[in-house]
Amino acid sequence: MDASGVAERVASVRERVDRAWRHSGRSHPVTLVAVTKNHPPDAVEAAVAAGVHDVGENRVPELADKVAQVGRSAVRWHLIGHLQRNKVRRALPLIDLLHSLDSLRLAQTVSAEAVGQGLRVRALVQVNASGEASKGGFDAGSALEALARIAELPGLGVVGLMTMAPFDADQGTLRRVFGATRQLWEEAGRQVSAFDAEVLSMGMSGDFEIAVEEGSTMVRVGTLLFGERQP
Repeated sequence: MDASGVAERVASVRERVDRAWRHSGRSHPVTLVAVTKNHPPDAVEAAVAAGVHDVGENRVPELADKVAQVGRSAVRWHLIGHLQRNKVRRALPLIDLLHSLDSLRLAQTVSAEAVGQGLRVRALVQVNASGEASKGGFDAGSALEALARIAELPGLGVVGLMTMAPFDADQGTLRRVFGATRQLWEEAGRQVSAFDAEVLSMGMSGDFEIAVEEGSTMVRVGTLLFGERQP
């Protein structure tokens, strides 16, 4: 892994994030999460060397391997992919933020395991704002009620929402999806007492600037930093 090349790309992405943030007129900061899925542990080390300390992984086995090699002292680990219930026990001690509580059943499993392990898991509820059948998460119509139930579960600290826009969507669709999720996040912050509207995780390599303009506080970028993933 070419650490100097990663540093240059990190600087470029940060500049684009900052430009979009200033255009948005919002005051909250935006966190960059470097997604290292299918890249070696060297990618994590290159990201840290470039000043990125939030790292995202999609799969628990790969996450566990990288945590074992890189450690936790310099990295805040994010699990951004779908979490299977049979991998909850292994995942929870490894992560600082879970992005994808996409069902009440999963939330209940995470809650029970967190209590059993004596943990408080910081988590985001996933919203399917695009309505795509291929995506997980709660639809906009049911998300607020589900969020209120999940936020009351023991062992969980629900600190925000996450969404994914359709791939190759036009700008109008992206703004609709991201804007709807931001509105839901703001409404939940007003209406759900146990919900902390701290994090709004929206935007990836192809759409993060629009996501930031629409209110994202956290973007998940992999390809722009590390190149195409190896299968």
